[in-house]
Order: sequence, then structure tokens, then C-alpha cells
Amino acid sequence: MITTNGIWQGDNPLDYSLPLFILQLTLVVVTTRILVFALKPLRQPRVISEILGGIILGPSVLGRSSKFAETVFPLRSVMVLETMANVGLLYFLFLVGVEMDIGVIKRTGKQARWFAFLLHQSTEFVKLSTFILFLGVALSVTAFPVLARILAELKLLNTEIGKIAMSSALINDMCAWVLLAFAIALAENEAMSLASIWVILSSGVFVVFCVYVVRPLISWMIRRTPEGESISEFSICLILTGVMISGSYSWLLMNTKGLVEMIVLNVGKDQKVLDDKSFAIMVIVAVVMTSIIGPLVTNIYKPGRKSVSYKRRTIQRTKPEGEFRIMVCVHTPRNVPTIINLLEASYPTKKSPICAYVLHLVELTGRASAMLIVHNTRKTGRPALNRTQAQSDHIINAFENFEQHAGFVSVNPLTAISPYSTMHEDICNVALDKRVAFIIVPFHKQQTVDGGMEATNPAFRTINQNVLANAPCSVGILVDRGLNGSTRLAGNQVAHHVALLFFGGPDDREALAYAWRMSEHQGTNLTVMRFLPGEHAFETTGSARRNPSSRREILSVETNDEKEQQLDEEYLNEFKSRTMNDSSIIYTERVVNHAGLTDWSECPELGAIGDLLASSDFAASYSLLVVQQYVGIEALVDPTPGTPDSPTHQQPEQLDLGNRRPPPAGHAHVFQPQP
Repeated sequence: MITTNGIWQGDNPLDYSLPLFILQLTLVVVTTRILVFALKPLRQPRVISEILGGIILGPSVLGRSSKFAETVFPLRSVMVLETMANVGLLYFLFLVGVEMDIGVIKRTGKQARWFAFLLHQSTEFVKLSTFILFLGVALSVTAFPVLARILAELKLLNTEIGKIAMSSALINDMCAWVLLAFAIALAENEAMSLASIWVILSSGVFVVFCVYVVRPLISWMIRRTPEGESISEFSICLILTGVMISGSYSWLLMNTKGLVEMIVLNVGKDQKVLDDKSFAIMVIVAVVMTSIIGPLVTNIYKPGRKSVSYKRRTIQRTKPEGEFRIMVCVHTPRNVPTIINLLEASYPTKKSPICAYVLHLVELTGRASAMLIVHNTRKTGRPALNRTQAQSDHIINAFENFEQHAGFVSVNPLTAISPYSTMHEDICNVALDKRVAFIIVPFHKQQTVDGGMEATNPAFRTINQNVLANAPCSVGILVDRGLNGSTRLAGNQVAHHVALLFFGGPDDREALAYAWRMSEHQGTNLTVMRFLPGEHAFETTGSARRNPSSRREILSVETNDEKEQQLDEEYLNEFKSRTMNDSSIIYTERVVNHAGLTDWSECPELGAIGDLLASSDFAASYSLLVVQQYVGIEALVDPTPGTPDSPTHQQPEQLDLGNRRPPPAGHAHVFQPQP
């Protein structure tokens, strides 16, 4: 019997299959979620909670009570529960295959192959008995999706060690399933019988069929799907049905349950290779081995140590005759025109070409692991498979067209697919690997038709704040308010008005270095306006403190105003002496007093002046670039003072990522197309 008439009719719901299954499912979900919450402070992955939940509900704990076992998990309900578990396992393995990126093996070199090979030595160089083979597979297998979740929780997914681990796990998984097939064949007959050979051969035929028949068919279905639309329900049903048929063909896996390690152990138990005692011991070993990974990796792997040797990378320190490396971040194609105009105004020359790394930022959805895709700028002629790829193609084509017409500009497009909460790590890691001197990120607000500013996605602001705090180089936030360019002209014909508001400090000197480079473009007019404090200016005392809640010692750094003023004077004098005969450059000074702009701020990451210029109340047609200079590890030895407008100068949490401070009020560029 499946359904009941209800307790009011005198029926016991637990005597029927469907109500009993719902009760079992509820107990499983509630138990595992409670364990996930309880083990979260210990940084344990979800798979540990699921295994422990099974132990609690199984015969080891609650199942010891015969009344509980007969009421909640009677023998008659085992078939229903196992059937649903097998269906879930079937689609779980299907998703694992969907999430695997075979190409990542080539990108990580030979290290991943050697790691995977060493993990399987125990199964290749021992006596090939069935028990030893099962034992070796169970101990050496690495669950790809479980590892992806662990690395994601530890924020190591996009690091060098994370990429190697994921590639090794991918190879490891493939080897494990091959060895499992051999183990199952041997379990049926200790000698390699004819039936065992047919099992292995048929498995090979099945794999070839999936690769050369099913895969092209799925690709054909995707190509038929219109751009930006979802796959039809008929296609989805066809794919899911194909998965069920494939599972029926590979019937050996239909008798297993659990995750990858549990699958291997269950196969061994079902094939009578492992007895109950060995099975219980191996389950405990799997739980212990998985549970210690998170805390162990957190304590051992210190990503900040490897970057200590890197020098500070800023625009001011970039050699005038060297390559100028910029990384621009793009959320949507709407960001592209303004960024291209900004790159064009950056004056690429033969002596100082621009190497632009274009990073398309895409939110991670529907995958277990984040991805960093390096594109080939050459057109392949292949149609876009989805909306994200269509946007990436549009962005790449725009920058490729700019590269062909601008001259002395090389474009390297990439796509970062990751959650918004960790997307800044992708940006910082790429900037670190490519030795970028300047990162440009778009502002989280866009201009409306009436000239106002509206937020597009609150997550974009969080990304910008995290990039400012952790970037390994200087950072600029680009506010688009009209520098999108309606027509494309030759590089020497495009003209812009550039205004620099200089208040003093390292960020303003960095902005001046960038504006100075722009001023060398013959189509650019530069105005530098320096603001000097008046007699009644509000005096601030710079100090930097770590948050006491972080359980670290409080660190205070006194601001050396005299040293800052000296550095400002030296750099400004050098700028004025070299540009005094340039009629396209205007330098002025204004004496001002404190006006209380810092008391109200909607976007503190822009500073007081930048926040004012980017607000909807300040309507004008221009684009704004707010610059923050990289502080770096040298700040711990010879602290770089904060500007007079940003007294709260915080030290970095990690030595290599030392931009953790609010930006000052004055470091602002204002770009405006020449009428």
C-alpha cells in the first residue's frame, strides 16, 4: 500500500510507503542540517555531516532501539529508500560529469598527473587480490565534487594549489572508476573469466558510445537553442531519460549508494568482498580522513607567504619606457565603451605599449567549482551556446577591434566564473600572476536617462570594496557618466579634457602619474588643480588600528604630515618642470578650508570628493576615475602615511595584499570628451 486515508479514518500513516518515506526523508534532512550547523565552526565539509547523519539514524545509534528501527526504518521500506537513493546517486554522478573540466588537466601541467599517479601506486604495485584492490581504490579515491566544496569553503579554489588539487582529483576519479570496474569483475570470479572480460569490454564500448554519439547529439541540441533562451523541456526530458538509460546499462552502479568513497565501499560490501566489520572500519577511516582536511589545510597553507617577495606595483613606479600592464574588469557590455576610451586615452606608444587583461566577471551558477577561462582572441566562428558566452564574445570582439585599430595595445581576454563573495580573489590572483600595475573596476551604479545614478547590482559594490582592500597593485574605480564615445576616430584625433583634483598623499600622486601619462597624448588637455589647506582648515591626526575583534594586537601608525608634504612637493615640482612648456597642461592651486564633506558619504570607497562627483545630485556629463595606490608590504617597515583626508589608514591583514584602507577624498580624475 502506498497512500493512506488519514489518521481520522483509523489508519496508521507509517503502514503506508509514501508517508513513511516522507518521514524518513524529513529525518535525514533535519539530522544532516543540524550537523552541518554544529560542525560549521570546525570547518567540516557537508559530506561529513551526511555520513554522521547516516551513522546516527543507522543501526549504530538510534537503530539500536528495535522499536525505532521497526517503526521508522522497517525492512519493507528499504527497497523504496534504496530506489530513491539510487536515482539521486545516478543524477549526482551525472552532475559530477557535467562539472568536470577535462581541459584543466592540460593547463596545470604535469604536477597534477604525478600527484594522481602517486595516489594510485598502492593499487598498482601490490598483489592483485580482490580485497587489496578494493582497499586501495577506497583509500586512494578523491571525490571531485566533495573536494571542490572543501576548497570553495576554504577559499582555495582558484589558487595554484587548488587548481592542482582539482586536476589531480579529476584524474584520480577516472582511474578509480576504471579500477572499480576491474575490482567488480574480479569479485565475481577470482580468475579473469570470459564474463569478466565482457564486462570490461562492454564498459569500454559504452564510454566510446557516450563520447562519439551522445556528446555530439547534446552539442547539436545546444546549437539549436536560440541565444539567451533556456533549453526546451523536451530536450531536458530527453537528457534525463538518457541518463536513466545509461544508468540501467551500467547496472553495477545502480546497487550502490552514497558519495564516491561510500560507493566504492558499498560495491565491495555488495560483492561480498568486505564484511560488516571491514565496512564499518573503512567508513570510519573515510570520515576521519575527510574531517581533518579542512582544519589541516587551513593551518598549513598560508597563501600570503609566497607573495612577500613581490615588489610594490604602481603606476608611479612603472618605467616610462616599459610595458604598462592594466587589468580591466567588465560586468556587462555596457562597461566596454567607457573602458576602451579610457585605455585609448592612456597613450600607448612603441616605447611604452599597453598590455590590457580584460576580465569578464560572471556569477557562478549551476557548477560546483569556479572557473577561469583564457580566451583566444581569434574568431573561431562557433555560435554562442548561452547568454553568458554571447556576452563574452561581444566583449572580446569589441576589445579585439580596439586592439586592431589602436596600435601598441595587446588585449588578453579572460572570463572569471565564481561567486560574487569570492570574485575579488579571482581579480587579485590574476593581477598578481600577470604582474599588473593597475586594476580598473566599474562602479556599481550606472547613469540613467535623466542623468541620475542608479545601482545595478549591490554585489558589484562589495566586489569593489574587497578589491580595494586586497589588491596587489593600484586600483581605480571607473564611474561612467558620459565617456562612452558615440563615434570611433583615429587615436590621434580623439580628444579629451582631463581634470585632476590633487589634495595630497600617495593616492593623489598615483593619480597624477596616470594623468601625466595621459597628457602625453596629443589629443588630451590636462588640468591639475591642487587644493591647499587654509588657516582654518580642520586638522586631522592619522592613525591606523586593527579591529580589536580580530584578536590581533592593536597597531597605530602616526601620520607624518611633513614627509607627505615633502613627497608631494617633490613630485609636483618634477611634474611642473617637465611640462612647463606644454600648452595643453594647466596647473592651478586653490586654498580651501574643511567643508565637512566627510561627515556625509553614500559611497565611502570613492572618498568624499569622488562620492560627491558620482552622486545623482551632481549632474554633469563626464566620467570619473577614483585611484588608490598600492601600499604593499613595505608599509610594515616604512609605513606609507595616509593622506590628510583619510586619517583612518588601516594596515593589511596579509602582507602581500596591503590596500586595506578607506580611499582619501582627493584622488580623482575627471574625464570629459572634448566638444
